[in-house]
Amino acid sequence: MIRLLIANNHPVVCEGLKQIFARASDIEIAGEAENGEETLQQVRGGTFDLLLLCMNMPDISSTDLIGLIHACRPDLPILACTIHYEVEAATCALKAGACGIITKGCKPEKWLEAIHKVSSDGRYIDPVVAEEMAINTILPNKSLPHHVLSDRELEVFHLLVKGRSGNEIAEQLSLSCKTVSTYKVKLMKKMNLSNVADLVRYALQYELIDRSF
Repeated sequence: MIRLLIANNHPVVCEGLKQIFARASDIEIAGEAENGEETLQQVRGGTFDLLLLCMNMPDISSTDLIGLIHACRPDLPILACTIHYEVEAATCALKAGACGIITKGCKPEKWLEAIHKVSSDGRYIDPVVAEEMAINTILPNKSLPHHVLSDRELEVFHLLVKGRSGNEIAEQLSLSCKTVSTYKVKLMKKMNLSNVADLVRYALQYELIDRSF
């Protein structure tokens, strides 16, 4: 039996995952967490065979969280869940120690395949993400402006295009307003854009707004 810990702050997504995993007789949802702090508490106090981790937790950077988890449970495999365009975040997650990457739009059989493979000490990278990674490696000069953003800058970018204010972003990411402002200035400069309206237009152009979740 695979004892699974689901760390995801989207209730609709969690319910969908439960329906998928209910199809497998060898998968048990042994715990749930809605943010990074809850995830750490569960990992420290529970017994799990696999952590399914959302890459957009509200309080702790995903790469920082993976590092903290490995510090207390180095043997716990982590399957990171992202959306298809977050190639940089996926790469950072793998470098931080995640054993696999899966996208939210995958078919149920792919979710089950990924869970079984990663829980058995294997590795899994969603084909869509793998293809984007390959393209970025082979043709780095073809990378889009948002590809140069750091993990944290990418988080701020997504929240800005979703209409979050600086104060809301600071609260969600547990940062100071000044730090958020600094990240905003840096990402604007890297992307050669002037304001949030430009960011939104850019996000719409390259389908970087997650409309489903």
